[in-house]
This record gives sequence, C-alpha cells and structure tokens, in this order.
Amino acid sequence: MTKPASLVLRSAQLSAEILPGVGGALSRLDWTGGAEPVPVLRPYAGGEGDAAPRPNQLACFPLVPWSNRMAGGFSYGGERYPIAPNREGDPFPMHGEGWQRPWTVAFQSASQVLLMLERRDGAPFSYRAALDYALRANVLVVTLEVTNTGALALPFGLGLHPWMPRTAGTTLQAVARRVWMAGPDKLPSHAQAIAGAWSFERERALPEGAIDNIFEGWDGKARIAWPENGLTLAIEADSGYYIVYAPPGGDFFCFEPVDHLINAHNMAGGPASHGLTILAPGQRLRRTFRLTVT
Repeated sequence: MTKPASLVLRSAQLSAEILPGVGGALSRLDWTGGAEPVPVLRPYAGGEGDAAPRPNQLACFPLVPWSNRMAGGFSYGGERYPIAPNREGDPFPMHGEGWQRPWTVAFQSASQVLLMLERRDGAPFSYRAALDYALRANVLVVTLEVTNTGALALPFGLGLHPWMPRTAGTTLQAVARRVWMAGPDKLPSHAQAIAGAWSFERERALPEGAIDNIFEGWDGKARIAWPENGLTLAIEADSGYYIVYAPPGGDFFCFEPVDHLINAHNMAGGPASHGLTILAPGQRLRRTFRLTVT
C-alpha cells in the first residue's frame, strides 16, 4: 500500500500535515517558531508495514455526526435506528463515521484547506460535512460543520479528537461543573461533583490512575503546558463538554472538546437536553476550535 496523500500548511509559527483520504485527519501539528520544530500534537510515527494509518495513530481527527460511544443505535421520532459497531474490539459504534471515510479537497492555499465529505447514502445519518483547517501565525483554527441532507429531523453532534504528548511535567487546566462516571460498558452512568486529582479548575498534573471520562459544564477554555519544552497550548471551543482520556503510564493523552454527552442519544431527558442538536432537513450545525500555541 502506498503512503496516503498528504498536504502541508504553514504559517509563521506553525506547520500542519493533513491526510484528506484518512478521515480528514491531522498527522502532525508542529511549533516552528524556534530553532527546531516541536510537536504540539502527538505526531504520526508510521504504520505497521504497508498498512494505512489508523485514526488512533494520528494527531487529531474530526468527530461527526456524533462523538464517542453510542449504545448500539437510538430511538427518535417514534423510529428505532440501529447502528453497528465500527471499531474492532468495541461492542458499540464509536466517534461517528467521518474519521473512517475519505474527504475531498475543496479549497487549498499555503495556510488553509477546506475538506468535504458527502454522506447522502448514510443510514440513518445522511449529511454533508465540511472541515476547515486554517493556520494564522501561532493559531490553528478548525471549523467543523454538518448539514442534514436526509428526509427526517435527527440529532447531530460534533467534536474534535486530538492526541497530545504526555510528559512528566504536563499540566491541564479546564473548568467544568461535574464529571460523569462510567459503568463497566464505558457508558455514562451518573454525574457527580469533581474532586481530587480530576479537578482541573486550577492547573495540575494529569492523574496517575486511568481516566476516560466526560466533563460537563465546560466554559470552553483549556490550557495545556509542557514545562520540558516551554510550550503552552490554549484551546477554545463553542462546546460545553470535554473528554479526558489518559491511560496510566502512557506517553500521550487526549483532551477532546465535544458538544454533547457520551451516549446522549439514549440518555434520560432526550438528546437535546444532553448537548445534541436536532437538525431538520437542510439545517446546519457548526463548531469552531481554536488551538493557540505559545
């Protein structure tokens, strides 16, 4: 298998490599304001033999038309929509489907690219998605939008799944109201107050134990710092949730800004009460994520 086609964007202080045919993903984002490039997101290190890269090997990928796990489908408007698992080893469909499909380039310049994904044959989600990456000095702006091209109103959600390097000194700050605990199936079971090592109201190190949880009531701002190389990443998003995934002993972690609860389609109170947006045919949802590197 040949190496997937990539394109490179550059600004005065950043460089980004994008793989349109591999889920529209970023394969790396580097700070180039110093003598040598420094990875801001965990870079793609190469696949196994001639295998194409898997999304979880990459630096970042889009989440559309939903984020994280969904319990086998959902009911809405009196209809049941089953959705099959889409990742080996996981019993539930994960992260929507945009990360598993090739995107096409609609526009490209030295510092910006617009990618498109048409899923008019999707079931139950029929949609058109647009993914815009734009470098501006020391900022990467990612704009993700989805338009319902189907015949029925359905709940849609968006997010971003970046993978960050984790060092001994890595710290995170991100204010939220509460955290959802998960059952054995990794789906949210109940929400509780944030305390102890999981409280990121003030800048702190990541917990030593495993964490793979979603935080609710986020103010849309986060700060990650790596004292070893002096870099700081500020994240801003028009989203009310974030997920922290950090396996113990790992050299990476994920901070995922998303606009809805995990399994929001099936939670009590209905999907709209947990962040999903009901789009009628022709309606559009847009989210913007700003990653500022200093």
